[in-house]
Amino acid sequence: MTDPKPTQNQHPLLIVISGPSGVGKDSVLRGLKERMDNLHFVVTVNTREPRPDEEEGVDYLFISEEEFQRMLANGELLENAHVYNDYKGVPREQVRSAMASGKDVLLRLDVQGAATIREVAQEAILIFLNTASEEELVERLRSRGTDSAEDLEKRLQTAREELARIDEYDYVVINAEGQLEEAITRIIEIISLEHQREVRRQVSL
Repeated sequence: MTDPKPTQNQHPLLIVISGPSGVGKDSVLRGLKERMDNLHFVVTVNTREPRPDEEEGVDYLFISEEEFQRMLANGELLENAHVYNDYKGVPREQVRSAMASGKDVLLRLDVQGAATIREVAQEAILIFLNTASEEELVERLRSRGTDSAEDLEKRLQTAREELARIDEYDYVVINAEGQLEEAITRIIEIISLEHQREVRRQVSL
């Protein structure tokens, strides 16, 4: 069942969701997709090879490094990063087209990416997703069973660095263990409240 959607034609929103590894960003995004019709989820470009469970055009747009560099040189990327020897970025035209059609646009980015978006679009809404405590975050990362002790410590250190920048965000949403639906509902409420502001945000890209 989808939630009632606000009037979005004249003032669509640009929304960024960030947070440390393990806070449940993917689960929250899946829930938002199921419950909101008028929300465009940006498909970013990525130069790495697709994994077996990834679908072209759904998870990423997989492109060559040469194509990425061309897009970068031509100003076609709203935000980009170099991660683990690969490049990824947000196609500017995809965001513009979605907003021109009256849809709110959602980006899933790391803290540095969110800061970049705030620089190029000051009226973007930044939402920081977090667990109820550091102990909960540690337990989630450990339960994955995919990281060595050294990698786990690196992820936690990165999380602490990201948490130090939480004041850069407009909203903080807690995705506590067993309360995923509550976190999704809170983000939907934030979007609705932003559409009801007397002075609407007007994003220019």
